[in-house]
This record gives sequence, structure tokens and C-alpha cells, in this order.
Amino acid sequence: MKNKIVALALAVATVCSLTACGEKKEKQEGKELEKITFVLDWTPNTNHTGLYVAEEKGYFEDAGLDVEIVQPPEDGASALVASGKAQFGIDFQDSIAPAFASDDPLPVTAVATLIQHNTSGIISRKGEGMDRPKGMEGKTYATWDMEVEKAMIKNVVEADGGDYSKINMIPSNVTDEVTALKSKQVDAIWVYYAWGGIATEVKNLPTDYFAFKDINPVFDYYTPVIVANNDFLEEKPDTAKAFLSAVKKGYEDAIADPKEAADILCEAAPELDKELVLASQEWLADQYKAEVEQWGYIDPARWDAFYKWLGDNELIEQEIPARFGFSNDYLEK
Repeated sequence: MKNKIVALALAVATVCSLTACGEKKEKQEGKELEKITFVLDWTPNTNHTGLYVAEEKGYFEDAGLDVEIVQPPEDGASALVASGKAQFGIDFQDSIAPAFASDDPLPVTAVATLIQHNTSGIISRKGEGMDRPKGMEGKTYATWDMEVEKAMIKNVVEADGGDYSKINMIPSNVTDEVTALKSKQVDAIWVYYAWGGIATEVKNLPTDYFAFKDINPVFDYYTPVIVANNDFLEEKPDTAKAFLSAVKKGYEDAIADPKEAADILCEAAPELDKELVLASQEWLADQYKAEVEQWGYIDPARWDAFYKWLGDNELIEQEIPARFGFSNDYLEK
């Protein structure tokens, strides 16, 4: 889901035409609604359901907001948010790290997590020994060829007593995990289980899977997160809080009634596979908040632990200070 699918120029033009670059207000039903632009990280999917539920049920309008949900530019949602052409967007703690590890960090802040724990891991055909990291030895893995990705795989394989150098890493941009595994194009794929893993269940493909966080707790980082423009947060903190309160309601409704939420998402994005959406929605109902009481809460210790690991392993240009890049201050208590 991290691939970006729309060119920047097109996205900027779309955002500006829909929102007058996010600053204008308009009258609607006798109320003055403030325009907010929210940029996705990918095409609509169950990571995003709470947004569409909030939109459908009028929670944004109740909060005095007119929210437009748009597709991401080629260089990602955070670039558009940082530019001020959007107020909010979706990114990932690992992906945004290089932009924070700088003397001039990107001017955005993570203000909520959409899923409480990292649900990513390695999926493979069942019974081929890859239910644990060591089993990747001698197998073909579809890599994004990203340094952080490869370092994480090396870490868990070696922690399991395996030899990372024996994995056959082939560049790949797998978008259909079921086809890639069934056809034996590859043996192992990094997936976010809520979508790619559930897809294999829906298509009755038996698989093995292990989650990175279960091997090394430091990999229980936040993915995906809502990021906001720093100037916007400073100038309009109450608007930011109102927006996140409405989003919270949307996600809590999705937790309470996955079927209704799946129907709302499919209505907003009719190209989606309804069976997959429903199955994914039911699985995510226990993941959006998991064990925490406060939707969107980011644990400072977990956030910092992952960035410290990146720094210790020289995967970023410079260390990211503790407690940098996120805030829980805009969440509804």
C-alpha cells in the first residue's frame, strides 16, 4: 500500500480545484463549513474506512468541516501536507523517518495512528517452512529493495538462527499476493495482513505467516498514521481537534459494526472486492484500537524505540530526537 499512484501535478491540481488549496470556506445548509483536504496513501481500502464512515454519517459536517478525501501524489501524502496544500494525510512511521532525520525536518506531525499495532509480516505458501524467519533461507523473496525493509528481515532471520545471505532477493512490485504465490513467482512476500493476508484467506490459499513485531518488539512501530501540517496545527488547533474527533467517531463505528462500515467503504469505492472488504473489516475491528482506550493514541516509548533502532543501525542520516514527530495532544480524551 505504500506505492504512490498519482502524479504530483495532477494531485495538486485536483486538490486545488476541490478545495481552493484548502483555505476557503463555503456556505452549506446555513452553516459555514471550513474546508479540509485529506490525502490518502493509496487507493481506498480498509485502513481508511473510518474516514468514509465519518463522511457518510455527517460527522465532519457536524464538526463544522467540509472534508475532501483525495488520492496521493507520486512523492506521497506528506509532501503535499508539508506544502500546505492539504491539512492532513496518511504516512507510515518507517517511511517518514528519513524526512525527520534532518537538520530541516519535514514540517508535519503524526497526530493519530489508524491501527494500534504493526500488522505487517512475511506470508508464504503453507508447509514450505516459512512459518518462521529462518525458513526464508534458500527461498525467493519479493523485495522493495529498501534499506529499512532489508535490515528488518535480516534482523528477524538472524534472531531465528538463519543466514540472511541465503535468501534469494528479487526486485518485485507485487500487487496481487494470491497470484504471485499461486504462480510461484516468489515464495515469500511482505504483506500488511489486514489486506494482503486476508486476501489469501478469501481466495482459499493456505499460507504461513509471521509478524515482525512477534519476533522483535521494536518493530511494533506505527503504520499507518495520520500526519498534519505543522503551521495548520499551530494556527488552528481547535479545528485539528474537531477533525480528529469526527474521525474517531468513524473508526469507532467501524469497530462496532464492521458490516455497515464495509458497505459504506464499498459505496465510496465500488471497484473494491466486497468479500475482501468485509473480511478485512471484520479482522481490523479488533486492530484499530486493540487494547487501548483512546483511539489514535501513539505510545511514546514504542515510537522512540523504533527510531532509536534506525539510528543505532545507521539506517537514517542522523538520529531523531526522542518524542519527535508525533503528538497525542489533538486527540479526544
